[in-house]
Amino acid sequence: MWIYEKKLEYPVKITKPDARMAKIIIEQYGGGDGELGASLRYLSQKYTMVTPQAQATLNDIGTEELAHLEIVGAMVHQLTRGLTEAQIKEAGLDPYYVAHGLGVYPSAASGMPFTAAYIQSKGDPITDLYEDMAAEQKARSTYEYLIDLCDDPDVLDPLRFLREREIVHFQRFGECLNKVTDYMNENRVFYMKNKSR
Repeated sequence: MWIYEKKLEYPVKITKPDARMAKIIIEQYGGGDGELGASLRYLSQKYTMVTPQAQATLNDIGTEELAHLEIVGAMVHQLTRGLTEAQIKEAGLDPYYVAHGLGVYPSAASGMPFTAAYIQSKGDPITDLYEDMAAEQKARSTYEYLIDLCDDPDVLDPLRFLREREIVHFQRFGECLNKVTDYMNENRVFYMKNKSR
C-alpha cells in the first residue's frame, strides 16, 4: 500500500547537540498527543468511516503522521548525537540514558512509555472525527510549547513545519466531519424492482 521514499518529508539538519531539547521533544514521538499515537489512531479509525472520502482522509493523514514520527525521531537522534556524560546528567536525561542509551524510544517527556491507551477509536464516525480534531489541536499546542522553549533555528525550523501540518490536519478533519454528518443525516429510500415471472 505504501511506497517509502528514503528521505524525510521535511529535512532535519541539527548541528548542535542539546540534551534538554531532546528530553522534551521526545513527547511528540511517544507521548499521549504525539505522532505515534496519532498515526495509529487514524489508521485504526478509517475502517469504520461511512464514506470513501473519510476513509481516504484518515488513511492519508495517518500515513503522514508516520512521516512526522520519522522527523521527530531524527530530531531526537540528532539532538543526542555526541552528548557527553556531563551533558546527559546536567539535562536530567540520565534515567532515559540508563534505560535506552541514546536510542530513540517511544516515550513521553516525563519518561512514561508509549501505551495503546493513548489511541482512541470508538467506531462512531462523528465521535472519532471530533476526537481527531481535538488531537490535532493538542499536538499543535505541544509544538507551540516546544517552540517557546527553543532558541536553536535548526530545531525551530522542523518544529514550525510540524505545527503547521497539525493546523492543516485539523482543517481536513473539520471538512470530513461536515461531509460525514451530511451523509449520516440524508434520508435514504430503497426501492425494490418488481420482477415479472
